[in-house]
Amino acid sequence: MTGFSKEMILKVARLGHPVLRQVAEAVPPGKIRTAEFQRFLDDMIETMYEYHGVGLAAPQVHVSQQVAVLEVKYPHDHKEGEDVPLTVLINPKLKVLDRNELSDWEGCLSIPDLRGQVPRFKWLEVTALDREGKRLQFVAKDFHARVVQHEFDHLQGRVYLDRMSEMKTLSFLEEHARYWSE
Repeated sequence: MTGFSKEMILKVARLGHPVLRQVAEAVPPGKIRTAEFQRFLDDMIETMYEYHGVGLAAPQVHVSQQVAVLEVKYPHDHKEGEDVPLTVLINPKLKVLDRNELSDWEGCLSIPDLRGQVPRFKWLEVTALDREGKRLQFVAKDFHARVVQHEFDHLQGRVYLDRMSEMKTLSFLEEHARYWSE
C-alpha cells in the first residue's frame, strides 16, 4: 500500500477527562524497544504533527505513561529561535538551572482554542530515556524549556491553566490574535 502511512492519529483527551489529572506511570525499560511501544511512539508523533503541536504527552492520548514527544520548527508563533529536533522523552526528570521565571503564551491540544500566559523556568537540565531506551541528557533554554515543562506537567497530572498566575490573559485564539498578538 504505497502512499499510506501505517501510523495512526490518536484521539486527544480534552480537559475534564480524568487521565489528564493522573500522575503517569513510569515506563518499564524492557518495554521500550518492543514493536508495540515503538508503534505507539510513531502514533504519538503522527498525532502531534496532525494537530500542529510542538509537543504531546501520552496522557493526552489516553495513555497514563511517562512519555512525551516534542519538536519545534521556527518561525513558530511569530518567534525566531533554534529548531528543536524531534525528541522522545521517556520517564523524564527535570533539574531547574535558573529559578527565574518568564511568562509567555501557551496553548494545549487538550484545551483547544485557548491561550494564556504562563510563568516557566528559563533554563533546565533534562534527563530521560530516548526511544531506544538509552540515557538522554540535555540542557533546554527559553521556548525549548517551556515546551519540556509543559509536557512534563502533563505527566504529573497538571495542565498549563494550573500554572497561570494571572487568569486575566486567558483568551480564545481568535481574541488572542486580535488583541494580544504582537
